[in-house]
Amino acid sequence: MASTLVANPETQAFLDKVAGLDQPGAGEDRIKNIVRRVVGDLFATIDEFDVSEDEFWHAINFMASAAPEFGLFAAGLGFEHFLDMRMDAKDAAAGIEGGTPRTIEGPLYVKGAPRSKGFARLDDGADDGEVLIMHGRVVDKAGKPVAGAIVDVWHANTLGNYSYFDKTQSDFNLRRQIETDEEGCYKFRSIVPSGYAVPKGGTTEALLDRVGRHGNRPAHIHFFVSASGYRYLTTQINIDGDPYLHDDFAYATRDDLIPAVQRIDDSAAIHAEGLNTPFSEIAFNFTMVSAAEADDAEASSRDRVSLAA
Repeated sequence: MASTLVANPETQAFLDKVAGLDQPGAGEDRIKNIVRRVVGDLFATIDEFDVSEDEFWHAINFMASAAPEFGLFAAGLGFEHFLDMRMDAKDAAAGIEGGTPRTIEGPLYVKGAPRSKGFARLDDGADDGEVLIMHGRVVDKAGKPVAGAIVDVWHANTLGNYSYFDKTQSDFNLRRQIETDEEGCYKFRSIVPSGYAVPKGGTTEALLDRVGRHGNRPAHIHFFVSASGYRYLTTQINIDGDPYLHDDFAYATRDDLIPAVQRIDDSAAIHAEGLNTPFSEIAFNFTMVSAAEADDAEASSRDRVSLAA
């Protein structure tokens, strides 16, 4: 039901003032129109749901206390996935097909991880989780190798925690950048990560509880893949078999991003990797799409933690 109070001329004129639309030549027109829409929609929500003064200020206080978890809000309330949906729709309308599917970045990336050529070991050996070997190629849509691509990878440990944010872990644990070789190949050794949940007792959990949702994510591995002349790829793979595989609170699961996980127990294959026990193996290729504009080859401008390697 539309709000008659918001629709009346007096309120509409007030919204114009709030957004600066009554001040032509000052400010930025695009920002003005966005602010007007957002504030107007919130005015309508307050009126249509008869939000009380106490409820309004409770919401403001809740959002203020939630500041450290705004990144989780963006994922858990579907904003990150919706941005992906919009970009997918734009690609479809422009006839852009193929390439590895995008999916959300999440709030836990740290810039500056050590870089190596072809291969990297991600873990520092402190976690006795099962060894994971992941490998593949970075190729273009024609299947040709993309040499010199950067595969930037990060994931959680067996407790579902990420280095830097978990101060018990060493710097850049389970975080590396790998430059592909002449054949577009990359490979890394790590441990099989675990899924995790939003912080217990935190604001994200409190909000999800109120709407009857859980805050669990399946085990997954994040990637940025970049190369000169190609679109910057933000994606992640999920670990097949996780109980939350298709029930991710952040809505990041995509069917094309669930590679098979092979359990390797052949002694020759184990020894070939320099190991003494069985391990898990994932083979996955990243397919890059040519960048139509220079901005397409760059990461988004969101704030990210930055550390020197």
